[in-house]
Amino acid sequence: MASVRFTVTPTKAEDLPGLSDTSPDISSRSGPRVCFGSRESVNRSDPLSEVSGAVTTTGGDTPDHSHVEQGDGNSKISSVYINNTHGVDDDDFYDRNLALFEEEMDTRPKVSSLLNRLANYTNLTQGAKEHEEAEGIGEKKKPSKSPHMGTFMGVYLPCLQNIFGVILFLRLTWVVGTAGVLQALCIVFICCCCTLLTAISMSAIATNGVVPAGGSYFMISRSLGPEFGGAVGLCFYLGTTFAGAMYILGAIEILLMYIAPKAAIFEAKYPEGEGAAMLNNMRVYGSICLLLMSLLVFFGVKYVNKLASIFLACVIVSIISIYVGALVSAFNPPHFPVCMLGNRTINGHELDDNQCAKTIIQQPVERDDINFTLINENKTVGTTSDPSHVPTLVMTTYLWKHFCQGPELNASCDEYFMSNNFSNIEGIPGLASGIISENLWSSYLSKGDVVEKGSLSSSHVAHPSSTHQPYVFADITTSFTLLVGIFFPSVTGIMAGSNRSGDLKDAQRSIPIGTILAILTTSIVYLSSVVLFGACIDGVVLRDKFGDSVKGNLVVGTLAWPTPWVIVIGSFFSTCGAGLQSLTGAPRLLQAIAKDNIVPFLRVFGHGKANGEPTWALLLTGLIAELGILIASLDMVAPILTMFFLMCYLFVNLACALQTLLRTPNWRPRFSYYHWSLSFLGMTFCLALMFISSWYYAIVAMVIASMIYKYIEYHGAEKEWGDGIRGLSLSAARYALLRLEEGPPHTKNWRPQLLVLLKLDEDAHVKSPRLLTFASQLKAGKGLTIVGTVVSGNFLQSYGEALAAEQTLKHLMDKERVKGFCQCIVAQKPREGISHMIQSSGLGGMRPNTVVMGWPHAWRQSEDPHSWKTFINTVRVTTAAHLALLVPKNISLFPTNSEPCTEGYIDIWWIVHDGGMLMLLPFLLRQHKVWRKCGMRIFTVAQMEDNSIQMKKDLATFLYHLRIEAEVEVVEMHDSDISAYTYERTLMMEQRSQMLRQMRLSKSDREKEAQLVKDRNSMLRLTSIGSDDDDDTDGGERDRMGSAGGSSEHHRRVQMTWTKEKTAQYRVTHSGCSTPEGFRDMLSIRPDHSNVRRMHTAVKLNEVIVNKSHDARLVLLNMPGPPRNPDGDENYMEFLEVLTEGLERVLLVRGGGSEVITIYS
Repeated sequence: MASVRFTVTPTKAEDLPGLSDTSPDISSRSGPRVCFGSRESVNRSDPLSEVSGAVTTTGGDTPDHSHVEQGDGNSKISSVYINNTHGVDDDDFYDRNLALFEEEMDTRPKVSSLLNRLANYTNLTQGAKEHEEAEGIGEKKKPSKSPHMGTFMGVYLPCLQNIFGVILFLRLTWVVGTAGVLQALCIVFICCCCTLLTAISMSAIATNGVVPAGGSYFMISRSLGPEFGGAVGLCFYLGTTFAGAMYILGAIEILLMYIAPKAAIFEAKYPEGEGAAMLNNMRVYGSICLLLMSLLVFFGVKYVNKLASIFLACVIVSIISIYVGALVSAFNPPHFPVCMLGNRTINGHELDDNQCAKTIIQQPVERDDINFTLINENKTVGTTSDPSHVPTLVMTTYLWKHFCQGPELNASCDEYFMSNNFSNIEGIPGLASGIISENLWSSYLSKGDVVEKGSLSSSHVAHPSSTHQPYVFADITTSFTLLVGIFFPSVTGIMAGSNRSGDLKDAQRSIPIGTILAILTTSIVYLSSVVLFGACIDGVVLRDKFGDSVKGNLVVGTLAWPTPWVIVIGSFFSTCGAGLQSLTGAPRLLQAIAKDNIVPFLRVFGHGKANGEPTWALLLTGLIAELGILIASLDMVAPILTMFFLMCYLFVNLACALQTLLRTPNWRPRFSYYHWSLSFLGMTFCLALMFISSWYYAIVAMVIASMIYKYIEYHGAEKEWGDGIRGLSLSAARYALLRLEEGPPHTKNWRPQLLVLLKLDEDAHVKSPRLLTFASQLKAGKGLTIVGTVVSGNFLQSYGEALAAEQTLKHLMDKERVKGFCQCIVAQKPREGISHMIQSSGLGGMRPNTVVMGWPHAWRQSEDPHSWKTFINTVRVTTAAHLALLVPKNISLFPTNSEPCTEGYIDIWWIVHDGGMLMLLPFLLRQHKVWRKCGMRIFTVAQMEDNSIQMKKDLATFLYHLRIEAEVEVVEMHDSDISAYTYERTLMMEQRSQMLRQMRLSKSDREKEAQLVKDRNSMLRLTSIGSDDDDDTDGGERDRMGSAGGSSEHHRRVQMTWTKEKTAQYRVTHSGCSTPEGFRDMLSIRPDHSNVRRMHTAVKLNEVIVNKSHDARLVLLNMPGPPRNPDGDENYMEFLEVLTEGLERVLLVRGGGSEVITIYS
């Protein structure tokens, strides 16, 4: 077998001066080979026959017979192209075995070239350009740094940093105390299951091909389409932006509550105003912090990325200190006393003298030491010194002043204060204390309720507590659903790995492993933290959101080892870092959406600095984040971003489920541990959590997403991303088409499914665009509309013209807002193309049942019979196909969509019954705003033998049952003699037809004479007379021949030998009226009697119609069918002209042979 080995280098010629340094030396391989050296070594002028000599037969010791010329050290071989005029394209050399495909190499590259491009593929920044556009030919690219990050550094740690956040440090203890350990475990478990199921779906999508950086938006948009992608992408962007605001609020809360409480600008004079003052402080400091972070992101985003590892270290150190503190508390619990009055918790800030008592016993001042005595029920229990030797002084504490009207012992005091005693309990009993038994159950509070300890006894005979008293109060009303909404942001951040896919060495392996491991790690941390908090910290401290009972310490910090400041400082820096990451990622996500150009008004945000930093997107992100800052409450902002993240996760699950169920051919994820049921379960979790956490926020988020979806659908750029929604639409369409195929539609379901035939001029402009306007008014956006045209020519040469015509039709459809499809057919003859279109349009049960075509203008003046012959042929074809036909005459006078008719009538002239089309069409037209204010009048014609009065009653009853409101009139047409005008009109029509026929024959003869003169030197030859043009011109003549005669005439004209004698004989027999005598004979003809009768009918009907409907906005009229005998085609056109003379707007209607309207329900 012949063996030839070529080395192919698929690089571009401008990038490589030669091939000698890129072609490996293969001379050492066994067996004879042909090696190419430099590009100049290829001899392009050698004949093809020499190529065969370059083939070496192998087998045994067969010698090498390859004809390779040696010269100047370079090998020469003939061109491998069959046609040497093509030459060799730059440096791409093709194997002779691919010669059959070489002319298509530009569109169908070799497999080696394809694999080479794929091997050199680099991950692109998402949203900048589509992958195909980004690999534009001739684009000079900077050498990109190869991705190098692995699973641990590239996915696992970033996910940990994004998942662990402010909620863990500021709210998890409060969630545990309020919901109890069991319900808190349930909350954490539900949220973690939701993110785990989403991560499984996300892993399947992320491993189904390359996901560029910014992958969350990319995954959704490419899986569910631009509408869903844009809506969910913007929701994800809003969620990320509000997350930045939440992190900033958390950082400011840590600053003002636990680090520098005296930095507060606003202070309340009364306890009722403390909440409002705190919110104002949050707004001021939050706005300042947001401004500083935005400036940092704007000027030095690289520093944000470098600081990320420091912030992550703060998070990890803080979590480790919590675990160590919990273990230490088992044998050495920290001392954080909590003052209680009965079972009510006292605010530690009010213990100015550090005395949790009603009174104290103070010794004289001159003594060096001061002993204190606690009073139990206003009696001294004991002192630290002997009372008999040292005089004592009973004094009231600061707490006494809060519950009584004065510091005196006999002052009037609060009843609950007088009937209960103060006591100190340990805020951190420790791991071995068994306090978890008290914290298992929930303790939901309403706003203003006092935080109480149920295991302590108390007297509840007093009136409800006042906010002026130094208790620890609940600042909001709590419930299970509220806690779910507040906690869920602490499990978000699972997209961090997929967002960095451009930096990963093996993204399809790292993203699933790293993301799922990060979720499992954080879930274990959260679940164990719930148990540890419930087992180590007292319930009243857990329910104390801001740590007021432990003198303003961060609650989770009280458990930390060795000092609470580890948690305070670590949580502050981690929340600042998370805020910076959000302000860094959100603008890039918005920039990606803007650059995809699916939301027109966001285009400006796709621009940025020269280095690609999204300046305008950062500005918008800062403004939106400021809205979250102005809310100022962490507990109010958290449910907002919960909604947006849950919606994003819901659609990730939906995308995976759709792709799996539809079995899309491109759906081949490497991650195989997924199932559509898991995706649906994740969707259910997401949807349930949305409504559980806040049903009104869920509705608002869905409304926002729906509005964005509809905006993109109507005004956005069309994108074809091979998304799952298109696949779902395809499956649904297939199912519906198969259902429709079961039988013809019922009369009740019949509506016009239009095939609109448009004609294009030489410049590919539509001649009658009002036809499409009329179609849009008739359809009102319902049913099927196919807009078609025929391009004359050969398909192989006219394919480009067909595409241009199709684009013209699409543009016109968009302009007229017609929803439908366009179809362009290339055919040698227009009437054949129209016939093919009528036969082949549609699919299954969705086929057109009505054809709309224009009236041939100026058909009388035109010597070219193509237009009216094509028109009549189309009428015949539609009749044969049992389709309805609508022909608007004077279409240029029809109103546009912006010219509604304010008054007037639509007149229906019901002359013959053809299925009820005349009744149905005006009803459908009046659904449109243009014709809505027009009334309907129905005229029918009664002959002499008809009872016109009874006809009118029957017609009114029929319209009543049809539920159509219209005026009814029966027009009587009396028998009358044929008028001289009718006779004269018929005679003129026949004379004109005969004259045109002879003129066409004369023209044909003149062409034959010219051909004879041209070929005078070779009179005996084969000549093709019957060309396509002649066929169009004389087709009517051949159609009128009998089957035998027509066959022989056709054969004689197509192929025959012409001589002088035969030519003279042909001229004598075929040019009867080309002489003056012939024209005199034509003037002496008598009109055909059937034509006179038809003309009489047309004239009489026209008189009646013009008399009654001269002022109508639109006249609908039965269209008579063409004659069975093709001899009368020209006369048929004249009859239609006479029938519609004097009418401004006419719609000729021809039914399809089936009933389209019914009186039954």
